[in-house]
Amino acid sequence: MRTATYILLKILATIFFPAVLLMGCNDFGQVDQGRTIAFDKANKTVTIIRNKSFDPKNPDYSVLPPVNYRLPDDPAETGPEPKVGRRMNFDIDKKEITLFDPAANGFVTIHYTLVDQKDNVDSTDPLLCDPVTKKQKPFPLIDEATKTITVYSKRQKVLVTFTVPDEYAGYSPDTWDSGDEVRIYYKEAGRAKRFMNVSKTDIYKK
Repeated sequence: MRTATYILLKILATIFFPAVLLMGCNDFGQVDQGRTIAFDKANKTVTIIRNKSFDPKNPDYSVLPPVNYRLPDDPAETGPEPKVGRRMNFDIDKKEITLFDPAANGFVTIHYTLVDQKDNVDSTDPLLCDPVTKKQKPFPLIDEATKTITVYSKRQKVLVTFTVPDEYAGYSPDTWDSGDEVRIYYKEAGRAKRFMNVSKTDIYKK
């Protein structure tokens, strides 16, 4: 009986010990994900605000400070270039928009005055796409004459036109836009080994 037990233990050790050793030697990297607030094409760097939520329907871009990564040198490991935007949250119930302010290196929440809101607007709606060319209209739309800003939230499916206090009226258009969601795989801090533009990647496309 002791001999049979010894043989069994020896077999198990032969099977599992190398596997444990191999796991210990593997240098697994880490994954970071967030919204793009800056992109330097020439220097191949991207800056993101991390998303701390695990719910894709309710992201939470509130992690400071921003994180900067150098993109992979191999083009095959780099997805489409990310769109830059500084809109972190758009609360249509409270009529508030939260932005990243580079000067303060933090967030600012602005209460806006609603002019018009259309709900359940799909991305193929004629309000968003040119009926002839089928191309997406550029958003946000800024009307200097009426001092209105029109933004579209694809996640919330809302098209909203609003005004903001004069002190914010001169902000650049990308202030009111949402940057692309990106995913970064890295082993060394600040250097991406793989870069995926989640917003521009169809994971179901063959």
